[in-house]
Amino acid sequence: MAQRHGKKYNQAASLIEKDRSYTLKEVVDLLERTNTVRFDPTIEIHMNLGIDPKQADQLVRSTLTLPHGTGKMKKVGVFTDLGNESALKGLGVAIAGGDDLIDAVLQGKIEFDIAIATPGMMRKMGKLARILGPKGLMPNPKAGTVGDDVEKIAEEILKGRFEFKNDKQGNIHSIVGKLSFGNEKLSENITAFIQAVKASRPAGLSGGAVFIKSVYLANAMGPGVQLDLSSL
Repeated sequence: MAQRHGKKYNQAASLIEKDRSYTLKEVVDLLERTNTVRFDPTIEIHMNLGIDPKQADQLVRSTLTLPHGTGKMKKVGVFTDLGNESALKGLGVAIAGGDDLIDAVLQGKIEFDIAIATPGMMRKMGKLARILGPKGLMPNPKAGTVGDDVEKIAEEILKGRFEFKNDKQGNIHSIVGKLSFGNEKLSENITAFIQAVKASRPAGLSGGAVFIKSVYLANAMGPGVQLDLSSL
């Protein structure tokens, strides 16, 4: 059954021409005009990639810090065996601990949106995989959330560093800011995100293959606007 949208959504969608891609300037202008909510909406980016996600050498996964951040603060939790809990909390970490934090998670107390761990703690956290794994919260070296200098990692994440990766369909979905950022900052964030994805082109993808097939941007709960990549 086709999804039905409300009157405001349909009015916003009528401003977008079907089968047309827009320049970056036109896209950010349309994000303002197609806003359907009263709060400050998150700006989403949706990218369809020409990869085969079933092939290990065609997966896309990396981290970046947008020029103007995402506008969304995350609660950071750190599993540490370095005795530096006080220093971490001084940086703005929501919760930090060692075996006591592991016990808290086992009891169902998850008070963080992203987790960091020292290598020493990772050796103890196998029993948390079934809890944190399905939620996407398990620290991972590939995501840059495991390391000896957890204070530096925490500081970078608190400044806005985040991970992006393809899903099972070969798409990437992320956020690139808030509508209130304004056209200039949004344009810079969008450009930085796309450049980061381009730089993550997997080695297993043949040189002649199209890596980024399409890019759409939208307000939360709003219609998507296709970006003309050649306009960047």
